[in-house]
Amino acid sequence: MFNKILIANRGEIAVRVIKTARRMGIKTVVVYSDADEGSLAVEMADEKVHIGPSPASQSYLVADKIIDACKQTGAQAVHPGFGFLSENQGFAQRLKDEGIVFIGPNPYAIGAMGDKIESKKAAQAAGVSCVPGFIGEIRDTEHALEISKDIGYPVMIKASAGGGGKGIRIAYNDQEVLEGFPAVKAEAIGAFGDDRIFIEKFITAPRHIEIQILGDKHDNVVYLFERECSIQRRNQKVIEEAPSPLLDEATRKKMGEQAVALAKAVNYDSAGTVEFVASGVDKSFYFLEMNTRLQVEHPVTEMITGLDLVEQMIRVAYGEALSFKQEDLKINGWAMESRVYAEDPYRGFLPSIGRLKRYQQPQERDFMGGKIRVDSGVREGDEISMHYDPMIAKLICWNKDRISAIDTSRAALDEFIINGIASNTPFVSTIMGQDLFRSGNITTAYIGTEFKEGFKGAPLNEDATYLLASVAALVHTKKRAQEMSTDVARNSLASAINPPRLDWVVSINDEYHPLHIEPKENGALITFESGKKVEIQSNFQAGEKLIIGSVSSDGLFDNFGFTVKFEDLTEGFRFHYRGITETVIVTTPRMAELHAKLPEKIAPDTSGLIISPMPGLVVTIEVSEGEAVKSGQAVAIVEAMKMQNIIRAERDGVVKSIKTSAGAAIAADEIMIELE
Repeated sequence: MFNKILIANRGEIAVRVIKTARRMGIKTVVVYSDADEGSLAVEMADEKVHIGPSPASQSYLVADKIIDACKQTGAQAVHPGFGFLSENQGFAQRLKDEGIVFIGPNPYAIGAMGDKIESKKAAQAAGVSCVPGFIGEIRDTEHALEISKDIGYPVMIKASAGGGGKGIRIAYNDQEVLEGFPAVKAEAIGAFGDDRIFIEKFITAPRHIEIQILGDKHDNVVYLFERECSIQRRNQKVIEEAPSPLLDEATRKKMGEQAVALAKAVNYDSAGTVEFVASGVDKSFYFLEMNTRLQVEHPVTEMITGLDLVEQMIRVAYGEALSFKQEDLKINGWAMESRVYAEDPYRGFLPSIGRLKRYQQPQERDFMGGKIRVDSGVREGDEISMHYDPMIAKLICWNKDRISAIDTSRAALDEFIINGIASNTPFVSTIMGQDLFRSGNITTAYIGTEFKEGFKGAPLNEDATYLLASVAALVHTKKRAQEMSTDVARNSLASAINPPRLDWVVSINDEYHPLHIEPKENGALITFESGKKVEIQSNFQAGEKLIIGSVSSDGLFDNFGFTVKFEDLTEGFRFHYRGITETVIVTTPRMAELHAKLPEKIAPDTSGLIISPMPGLVVTIEVSEGEAVKSGQAVAIVEAMKMQNIIRAERDGVVKSIKTSAGAAIAADEIMIELE
């Protein structure tokens, strides 16, 4: 076995590979850019090598620097993770020529299947059903427009070397092709160093299902069942699960065998994924592409099969044969993966860049009859950089069946404490609570269909209102008791004549809930003026920012497990629970009367300002001073986290002044353009 391997990647996948290598007794080397100095992966690895500035094009995408690091440290093999150089045929060949093992497929397989255009040619030659599209060189934007019209809208414009949701646009008309094609080319160059593009028919209401395959250098290939990846936003996966709620055994077998046949045709010898678009109506499916690398969502496959895919990749690269056959593999239970991104779901999912002032993730443990696993590459105090993917962590939860796995995930999501930047955890939790998602009747159009007006937070229903009011009363009472215990130390008489108050009014969403709280040894009994009684069991102590426990109430809850996180505000708390974010105020009855009489605040008019919704780099300014613009017109492009974001005017007007320029760094909420 290898004595030392180098990891040509960063973040959570670098940490993930280090953990497996440690268990196998293999030493690790990580390369890092300026932005990743002091990262968790750098701290964990046995050796580290600096490879340049923060932009990936000057560090992680430079093959010479990776190879030099191998020679410098004596690393015998390279694990590329995903993204960066993981599907670069030239890089794999360079390593082979240098006598360094690539922990991935052979260069020929990468060339045949890793390139999206070449893989479709190979699939067609093998008789695999493919989605209608154009395979070949696209000269320019006008050529792209001509192709799109021939195929028929909607079409998908996609980077040939793409992956991870980058370099993709869906165009529904001519204008979106004219805007989207150059944007995809720019993203492709920045993220992959390859601007080749292909265009194909976008199938409405599809399901994205992928088959995990694993091959060795002894002509053995197996499929490790499927993953459902239909919950996507802007073609980037948000929730993945294994197995798929769509497939039956016959369809699963057919898809798996087709994936294996395709892999054998190119002598595939590592972990890889064959992706299909499937119909939710008749379960027909079409080949999309093959990813010749480890996928971000590989942990759900590991959870249902019991295999460590990174370990299998290392063993195969070393020359070992697979130790199991297809008939040895079985599906055990259900697994869900939630991608926790640094983005603000309340502001159109715009990137959120900055420092993790507070970061706490769920503990890996047995939980609610299942298991919790967290793959992350960050710690409290780390910086989320504009140069890389916005992922903070992946939450992977396993349980005996799909609904149990969903419920485990929702409870665990509430255990994330992320301050300093925004995250998408409320959004993911909200999806998991929706009846349509829980039914399994999902498509890749799910988010666009269910959140047409954007994300406003999960609705505050009766159960959540009583739960949050009860939690607020308990937290407030505990906090008051702690304050009074300090008073006792200073003045015991003051404590004697000022017993703790037990009658409060809790205000949530402009509704007032009078209640009486009876503290107990491990929780409290709360009686509402309405007659409802809620009993909370929890070991919560004042000073904590997370309350975990169970709650019961006639007609509402029956020993229901919950997790609520919160922040102290100048007045009250801000609670986060299963996608719900609410400001909750606990007052005396008299203060509640006065609070209800306060006037409403009127927001200032900012309709004449075009404001950058995210921090990033201004790529272009599309208008000039004095120019008339229309609502919805593109006025600028801002690049953040490898994505080109088109900034549009929100109303008609004339450009009065431009406050920034191409090439300038810009902060979130900074004024870019002022309209008359």
